[in-house]
Amino acid sequence: MYHAGLVLEGGGMKGIYTAGVLDFFLDKGLEFSNVYGVSAGACNMCSYLSGQRGRTRDVSIDYLDSKRYCSLESLLFTGDLLNVNMCYHTIPDYLYPFDHEAFGRYEGKAYSVATNLVTGKAEYLRLRDLKKDIDKVRASASLPLVARTVTIDGKPYLDGGLSDSIPIQKAVLDGNRRNVVVMTKETGFRRKPIDPVQLSLIKVRYAKYPKVAGLMANRHIVYNECLDYIQRLENKGQIFVIRPQRLSRVRRIERDKERMRALYEEGYADAAGRYEELLGYLER
Repeated sequence: MYHAGLVLEGGGMKGIYTAGVLDFFLDKGLEFSNVYGVSAGACNMCSYLSGQRGRTRDVSIDYLDSKRYCSLESLLFTGDLLNVNMCYHTIPDYLYPFDHEAFGRYEGKAYSVATNLVTGKAEYLRLRDLKKDIDKVRASASLPLVARTVTIDGKPYLDGGLSDSIPIQKAVLDGNRRNVVVMTKETGFRRKPIDPVQLSLIKVRYAKYPKVAGLMANRHIVYNECLDYIQRLENKGQIFVIRPQRLSRVRRIERDKERMRALYEEGYADAAGRYEELLGYLER
């Protein structure tokens, strides 16, 4: 195990890129002492730490045709575009069982990043036992407007990407001298301001939590500042970044299985192509 941080960005179904990267890591036996997952990155992190190669890929692709998995019907009747019972119970408990024992053997620390709606701050929720901690993953992946608020210990949470999309600063502050960042946005990407209509909907939906609208209004600024920070660290050789080199055809919510498979393979190939470089960074 490398005493280093592994930071996993979210990105909806674009997270299948990260699944490819992590499956390559599993093939090479690469482990990290601290792992930070945001939204889809948190979901990817779980199968990676349980050592279940291909699990995230298969779960992300095999159920795309099922209305019970992701549909407007689910959003209308349950309040969640991604059906909670299907994603967090039926699949991990029955259809593609999650290996809790293997996850429990992970000797490092795993964090699911979620946003506290009252404070507007990111919280880094430690995962120890997913039978008890699954709502911490669900909270990280609950997108505004298309998912219900998740309550943990009496506190309301939503998507970690609202407050800390790429928690590299947290990884550095935790004392990780080496950090590997897996991103889902392509080289050169810059986040744009939120659409005013969407922001208006946010203000109405989360009127009880005014911090949410502020986070969404400023998200592009905070995200782009984080990109600048990452670039500075990368220029100094202080972090190692793996990300798509071109714009993907996969949308945030995707139905095309071939596009998904292609992006997964791209992630795997990008990690494989930089393997020696990665080892050099981790072992120097």
